[in-house]
Amino acid sequence: MGGSDSPYHPTSKPTTTSSTFSAAVFGSWKRWNMFSFALLSLLCSLSYLLGISHRSTSISISTPTITTTTTTSISCLNLTTAPHSTLDSKSKPLDFASHHSADSDTRSAVATKSYPPCHVSLSEYTPCEDQKRSLKFTRDRLIYRERHCPTKEEEKLKCRVTAPYGYRNPFKWPASRDLAWYSNVPHKELTVEKAVQNWIRFDGDRFRFPGGGTMFPSGADKYIDDIGKLIDLKSGAIRTAIDTGCGVASWGAYLLSRNIMTMSFAPRDTHEAQVQFALERGVPALIGVMASKRLPYPSRAFDMAHCSRCLIPWAEYDGLFLIEVDRVLRPGGYWILSGPPIRWKKYWQGWERTKEDLNAEQTSIEKVASSLCWKKFVEKDDIAIWRKPLNHMNCKLNRKFTQKPPFCPAQDPDYAWYTNMQTCLTLLPEVSSNDEVSGGKLAKWPKRLNAIPPRISKRTIAGVTAETFQKDSELWKKRVSYYKTVNNQLGQAGRYRNLLDMNANLGGFAAALVNDPAWVMNVVPVEAKVNTLGVIYERGLIGTYQNWCEAMSTYPRTYDLIHADSVFTLYQNRCEMDDILLEMDRILRPEGSVIIRDDVDILVKVKRIADALKWDSQIIDHEDGPLEREKLLFAVKSYWTAPSPDQEDDSNNDAS
Repeated sequence: MGGSDSPYHPTSKPTTTSSTFSAAVFGSWKRWNMFSFALLSLLCSLSYLLGISHRSTSISISTPTITTTTTTSISCLNLTTAPHSTLDSKSKPLDFASHHSADSDTRSAVATKSYPPCHVSLSEYTPCEDQKRSLKFTRDRLIYRERHCPTKEEEKLKCRVTAPYGYRNPFKWPASRDLAWYSNVPHKELTVEKAVQNWIRFDGDRFRFPGGGTMFPSGADKYIDDIGKLIDLKSGAIRTAIDTGCGVASWGAYLLSRNIMTMSFAPRDTHEAQVQFALERGVPALIGVMASKRLPYPSRAFDMAHCSRCLIPWAEYDGLFLIEVDRVLRPGGYWILSGPPIRWKKYWQGWERTKEDLNAEQTSIEKVASSLCWKKFVEKDDIAIWRKPLNHMNCKLNRKFTQKPPFCPAQDPDYAWYTNMQTCLTLLPEVSSNDEVSGGKLAKWPKRLNAIPPRISKRTIAGVTAETFQKDSELWKKRVSYYKTVNNQLGQAGRYRNLLDMNANLGGFAAALVNDPAWVMNVVPVEAKVNTLGVIYERGLIGTYQNWCEAMSTYPRTYDLIHADSVFTLYQNRCEMDDILLEMDRILRPEGSVIIRDDVDILVKVKRIADALKWDSQIIDHEDGPLEREKLLFAVKSYWTAPSPDQEDDSNNDAS
């Protein structure tokens, strides 16, 4: 892998063939000052001669006042690391004086800001799923558990969310699938509530995850093997999956060994920290709920959808939630249901429901699935599977006889940010024959990653062609290779597991890292000129929509590395830069890394805020050399935690 063998430190000089950004700027500054000095000398001489020639007159010439502006150097902070830190504290910081500084007024305003630690009670704060704020909204259809972000400026945190006392770097993958430190997620509730189901066990200073679930207490591995006997999980035809009501995401965790990427989600509810446990394990997950808004994914995104006793009322509200699953499910995709009401004749007494109630529920689900033109693929033991049609040719014919649900009127089926769910069927793209796959057939994994995605080959993404897609893939291979020469730990297996790309475009960053033991949450900002999230899913990658003026639906300390390409240019004049950086700080783990690409003037401002956040950072040249205006900022979040409970008590006593 690229880079030296020394530990990564953001202020270590990168191994490059070009001169550094500061040296290039200093050289041009020196030449400019020599010219300025000569010009100033000439003007002074002329002024002196002119003064002598007018000495006999009575006109007095006032001397102008010269204001000298002092340029403040932006030096990197010395990072205080934990005993187990992998950072090199002996590296010397480079001089990054603000030669490309912003206006002095802006510089002064930013420089005076500080961001103190938040109170320890906010160590698991999720701004858009705040439990107190949620109580203001209706409980109907669990709407109160949807995203409800702070709307007033005074509600936004201007402090750094604290890691709990004793926080430790998570176990490296694949050990993290089965282990997590108790101090990182100090919640034992699930060990009691789900003890019989083998979700999670407490063992001294750590949690163990046996791989069990509500409907698979013998383990997710065996449960997935049972599914694999019914549908093909080995050929690569199924690559992306969604788990609705995921628990601690054991289903998704064990699918990873089968090269299937699962987007797991669950609400922040009485099952305390279930999504947080999933992320601590190194498994993709988001806080989410099926209520009134579309799931934040494009249409035709997933090869497989799953519900294992997820308690979603599939048959209620005119089948609204199953209709939403249909929107995000690919043509020919599978929906798997286990748990009530499946096999109710055997389990009805244990579920504490009547036979009549369970039979009615299954009948209603079957009816909704049939109205979506799904076919019952198989029902065996505790598992039932339906399949979505390859296209809607026959479904259109059936609509002549039944109108429920109707096809949706013309709309963008991929738009899914605060978009209301609808009780209408999302129409699949037109086909010319019954055996043609609507929207285009996908290659099997791993060929799917680099094959031209159907959305591009069919020219449904404005400005993106097969040629530009291929060039983008090569560009990101080059960029990631360069990143690894700067941050040598990016090439070390296990250092970074959970990665976030804040402006993923076509998913090139994630694709370049696909052979590493890591996964990338690819975000397409809702403000992006082109919606490319569908392309990302067609490549066999996963992601979500996000407005970076708001908080992400995830817990603090989710990601090991955050990548931001032109994010601050995109959000210029949309929201405050420090709000975005504070959110990045919230979701970044202690000693996590950041890579920001942007215009040099923007990066100078970003660096001042990064310094105030106690990040250790450095601006370096673009991979193509110092003449590019776009630069890179590499940073590491310092390790710090809340004080011990004893220290907290002492400080409270002193305050009182």
